Amino acid sequence: MPQDTPLVALVTGAARGIGLATTKRFLAEGWRVALLDIDAVTLAQAMAELDAPTATLALTCDVADPVAVAAAFEQCAEHFGRLDILVNNAGTAVFKPMLETSYEEWQRVLAVNLTGPFLCSQAAAPLMAGNGGGAIVNITSISGLRASTLRVAYGTSKAGLAHLTKQQAAEFASLGIRVNAVAPGPVDTAMAKAVHSKEIRADYHDAIPLNRYGLEEELAEAIFFLCSAKASYVTGQVLAVDGGFDAVGIGLSTLRGERRNR
Repeated sequence: MPQDTPLVALVTGAARGIGLATTKRFLAEGWRVALLDIDAVTLAQAMAELDAPTATLALTCDVADPVAVAAAFEQCAEHFGRLDILVNNAGTAVFKPMLETSYEEWQRVLAVNLTGPFLCSQAAAPLMAGNGGGAIVNITSISGLRASTLRVAYGTSKAGLAHLTKQQAAEFASLGIRVNAVAPGPVDTAMAKAVHSKEIRADYHDAIPLNRYGLEEELAEAIFFLCSAKASYVTGQVLAVDGGFDAVGIGLSTLRGERRNR
């Protein structure tokens, strides 16, 4: 590919949060970005904020709808002429005990969080292969690496996405496509701010070695690295960007207190 040819990325769930932060990171590199989101109103607001009409494309789409996904990727290819990067970021969650989670809620979470990346990757891979390859990054979650309460559908979907990442890496390597995942820990997204009470935030701070929530921009940097040529020999990996949350067990806050008292 010529050095002056801009890369083209498609980011799902791009209207807000980690998806929008990732879009901004790509645009800062001079890439072209298709922003895909189910929320047309918020997507329009994001496009207005970016104010980059020649470098961006808005696609309103439900990633769980195979017909809509196929049409969106076709529109992206027609508009930009290529596709090099896919970030499967779109997600949804239901925070309920297992015995209170309905069949419909279970189905919808798995449809968006697991089937969505499956469908989008199927649509993206032939387009990438036609240009010699590319990169896919799936956004999983720390909830897919360690269990917690109220996350039966969400955590299970993200654990499945982590394994789908490895399956894709194994199969797409022959097409020149690398596939990795980023597993965010607690991040100051709109969803976290809406569902994490003051007490929950304090518990997370106690359990995270870096003793804070992550920033959307920090997640975007990790995603950008895995999409870039600097990660050219990295595939099939799940990178936890979580302040060390997954690396530790119980007793962290107590040990911190003992250390302070010495």
